[in-house]
Amino acid sequence: MKYFIIAGEASGDLHGSHLAEQIKLIDREAEFEGWGGDLLQKQGMNVRKHIRELAFMGFVEVLQNLATIKKNFKLCKQQILDFKPDAVIFVDYPGFNLRMAKWVKEKGFKSLYFISPNVWAWKAGRVYKIRDYVDRMYTILPFEKEFYAKYGVGVEYFGHPLVDIANNYKKKSIEEFRIANGLNQNPVIALMAGSRRQEIKHMLPVMAEVALKFPDYNFIITGAPAIEQDFYDEILKESKIKVIFGQTYEILSHSVAGLITSGTATLEAALFGLPQVVCYKGGKVSVAIARFVANVKYISLVNLILDKPAVKELIQNDLTVGNLVAELKNILPEGKNLRSIKENYISLYNELNQPGIYKRIAENMLTKVMNE
Repeated sequence: MKYFIIAGEASGDLHGSHLAEQIKLIDREAEFEGWGGDLLQKQGMNVRKHIRELAFMGFVEVLQNLATIKKNFKLCKQQILDFKPDAVIFVDYPGFNLRMAKWVKEKGFKSLYFISPNVWAWKAGRVYKIRDYVDRMYTILPFEKEFYAKYGVGVEYFGHPLVDIANNYKKKSIEEFRIANGLNQNPVIALMAGSRRQEIKHMLPVMAEVALKFPDYNFIITGAPAIEQDFYDEILKESKIKVIFGQTYEILSHSVAGLITSGTATLEAALFGLPQVVCYKGGKVSVAIARFVANVKYISLVNLILDKPAVKELIQNDLTVGNLVAELKNILPEGKNLRSIKENYISLYNELNQPGIYKRIAENMLTKVMNE
C-alpha cells in the first residue's frame, strides 16, 4: 500500500520514522511519500518537503509567514493527489495537519493521526474537527483516550513511544562519549534549547549566560536536526559551549542535569532519568495569547502526566539567569530537589511503560483501520 506521511517538526520525523519502520515489517510492499526529515528519509520515504522549511512557532510568527504557509497547503494537496495514497498519516504538527485532515477526508482518503494535538489544553473546539475528519486518532498520553471518548472520537492508546526508545537505547560508555566529542573529565549538563529558530533565539542566550556560572561543567547543546551550526554560532558568539548534532540521547544519558525547553524534550529527559529545569520563553504577544486560551496548570509533559509540579518550570519572565542558576544548583548531585525528582521519574515510567508501542500502532492501522 501507499502512505503519505506529514511530519512538520523534528519530533514528528523521529516518531514517524519508527512507525514507518514497523509498517514496512507488516506491509512488505509499502511505499512512502510525504513531508518530514532525514529520519523518515532513511526509512525510504520520498521527502517532498523537508522539516527545515516548516518550523514556524507562535501566533505572530505564523502571521509573518502566512503567504508561505498558504503555498505549502496548495503544494501538499497536489502532491497527495499525484501520489494517490491508500492512507494519509498525520504526525503531530496540528496547525497544518488539522486543516489538511479536512481536505483529505473530503477527497476520500483514509485519515490517520498519530500524536494528538493538545486540544485538552487549548482550542478545545478542534476536537470536533478531529471527530469529523480523522478516521482514527492514536494518542500517546494516558489521559487523552478518556478525553476523546467523551466526544465520540475513534481513539487508540498504546502507551508513549518514547518509552520504547529509552528502553531500547544502547549508549556508549562515558569515556567513548568524551573521546568522540573532545570533552574533558568535567560532568556534562545538557542544554535543549528547542528545535525551532524562534524558541532557540529566546532561550539559548539565557542558558549560555547560566553556563558561565558553572565553569567546572561541560555544557552541551543538543543540536536540532533542522538548524545549522552557523545559527547557533551567531547566538553563542565567543562562548565555548559545544553544539553536538545527532547525539541527543547520548547527551541525555551521560549528563548530570539538563536545562530543557518545554515540549517533548521534557519527557525525553525524564525517561533517561535526567534531572531537569523546564524552560520556556517566547514572543510577548504569542505568550499573552497562549496564556489567555490555555486550560492547563503546567507546561511540561512530566508535570501534566503526573498532575503535580514534579519538575521546576520557569516560564517567560521567570526565566532569568538568577532563577535558572538557583534551580540548576537544586538538581545537581547533592542538590536538595534531586531525590524527589528521581522518585517522580519512577512514577512517570510506571505510568507510561507499555513496550512495543510503534509495532502495536502499525498493526492496528493496517489490520483494523485500513479494513474498516
